[in-house]
Amino acid sequence: MKEFTDQDIEKIENLIEEHNEEAIIRELADLHPADIAELFQSLNLRQAEWVFNLIENNKDQQAEVLMELDEEDRKKLLEGMNPEQISHFIDLLDTDDAVDLIQELDEEDREEVIQNIEDMEQAGDIVDLLQYDKDTAGGLMGTEFIKVNENLSMPDCLKEMRRQAEDLDDIYYVYVVDDDDRLKGVLPLKKMITHPSVSKIKHVMETDPVSVKADMPIDEVAIDFEKYDLVAMPVIDSIGRLVGQITVDDVMDEVREQSERDYQLASGISSDIDADDSIWAQTKARLPWLLIGIIGGLVNSVILGGFEAQLAAVTALAFFIPLIGGTGGNVGVQASAIVVQGLANGRLELNEFWSQIWKGLRIALINAIVISAVVLGYTMLTQPGDYALSFAVSASLFCVVIFATVFGTLVPLTLEKLKVNPALATGPFIQITNDVVGLLIYVGMAVWMLKIFPH
Repeated sequence: MKEFTDQDIEKIENLIEEHNEEAIIRELADLHPADIAELFQSLNLRQAEWVFNLIENNKDQQAEVLMELDEEDRKKLLEGMNPEQISHFIDLLDTDDAVDLIQELDEEDREEVIQNIEDMEQAGDIVDLLQYDKDTAGGLMGTEFIKVNENLSMPDCLKEMRRQAEDLDDIYYVYVVDDDDRLKGVLPLKKMITHPSVSKIKHVMETDPVSVKADMPIDEVAIDFEKYDLVAMPVIDSIGRLVGQITVDDVMDEVREQSERDYQLASGISSDIDADDSIWAQTKARLPWLLIGIIGGLVNSVILGGFEAQLAAVTALAFFIPLIGGTGGNVGVQASAIVVQGLANGRLELNEFWSQIWKGLRIALINAIVISAVVLGYTMLTQPGDYALSFAVSASLFCVVIFATVFGTLVPLTLEKLKVNPALATGPFIQITNDVVGLLIYVGMAVWMLKIFPH
């Protein structure tokens, strides 16, 4: 792994400006494609294109560098290529990477690129894989794997494996299928060594291998990978036929991208953006929730406007408004974050909807009692004799904690049921709602307490 310093980048930029091709090639010779892709991030588009074209003699390296790039950087390079050039890279990629690359192209370019693929078998596999939703196991899988028939003898099995292995870069498992291509088992390496003359491999294979259906969502696939500690997993269709294989590196890439999307959504960013995206792109992603926050603030000002007389009578009431809003927001985000995490890692199911609400309510009661008691003691000490203020603040906090916890638990569960990303519930939506509702509760409670304990 290469760590590029500012001096390294400056040196390479100078070599590029000098068009010193031999020196650049020497600098790149021992670098991993991922390191070259990282280098590209420090170069401008013109420099990156020049270096990329410089390694044209090594098409395999070019293809690997292309797939290691961030999606935005890859798009910029692809825009400078014609469909025929892109198809040459497709020929060198595994089908799962090839499909990812093709999905980033415009509809017209996709068809032309596929038509220019020389390997017709790979072109057919790519067309088949493009039919799957990209957020499912089928959209993530590749078709490069070894499969053998269960009725083969061990010697024949080894011959078949050698034949298929010639076209593969990596071999994770040997899958065993029946005459109809249905997955029957996995053949471990140890069995090949210890049973070299067995009559049929179905007698020594491991049956009932862990597999996933092609239409299974990626987040559920990731849970299975973690649960069973696998490096690869077979993908089957609705009748059990082996159609592909997913590797752990592809799953990790998807999990990382999903985590980034969820984090941005929870931060009030409405679309997937990066730090190097344009000002306009970042503004479009960030502005909507900021405007919604402004609307929430304006609603709060209207509520306070109707409460002007009470605030004038008891100015100390205004001091606790930030406390009410802040507590409601924190409690709501905590509750929703736990639910979202549980849904993401599979430890919480939708059929536990009401039990989770009931559990959240019990937790809320404990928190509400403790928080309201602490604040009641504080206001009694600092505002002695002002019972309206003390009881208004503590009772409001009690109600706000209950509401925020239930609301923070209910919203992500409801969003998940509606097939909407529940990470939305951990962001500004929860905070803004709790601010408005919390203020309404506080105003109502203060008015009520002032009637009971008039000033």
